[in-house]
Amino acid sequence: MTGFAFCGSHCTLDAALDAAKRLIAAGEELLPIFSYTVAGTDTRFSKARDFCKRAEELCGTRGIYTIADAEPLGPARPLDYLIICPCTGNTMARLALGLCDTPVTMAAKAHLRNGKSILLCPASNDALGAGMKNLAVLAVRRGIYFTPMRQDDPKNKPFSLVTDFSLIPDAFEAMKNGTQLRPLFL
Repeated sequence: MTGFAFCGSHCTLDAALDAAKRLIAAGEELLPIFSYTVAGTDTRFSKARDFCKRAEELCGTRGIYTIADAEPLGPARPLDYLIICPCTGNTMARLALGLCDTPVTMAAKAHLRNGKSILLCPASNDALGAGMKNLAVLAVRRGIYFTPMRQDDPKNKPFSLVTDFSLIPDAFEAMKNGTQLRPLFL
């Protein structure tokens, strides 16, 4: 079972769901994990409950919504792999600092303590600004892999990075083989 954690880059949630569909079509069983922001914030892109319901229906299972529900993903109910998609700047900062104060970061902590790998799929308006230090910390951490990413709008959002969602299946396969898919920046 692979955990697929959705964080609050609301404008990229549909692309993340499409990536999850491609992984399921390739035979992966996914367990949806929702950040508090995804589970509780209605936006112009989607209603929180509607999005979570779509993800649960796609994955065929109830999602993880709380820290208490995510904690057993360590010793009691270990995942094979974990994908955080989209991975926001907030989540990257929490991971870089070792914080586990959300369902997604608790799932990551539980997963890493089992010596397993995580694929991060960044979507952040400040990844090349104040968030760059967190990206750098995570890029050299054992067990952390990234989907290749690019600036989505260099002129209007010069510090923004977004995952190339079309490369998530390839990055996932590379991670399973212990390799970082290259190039990292497109």
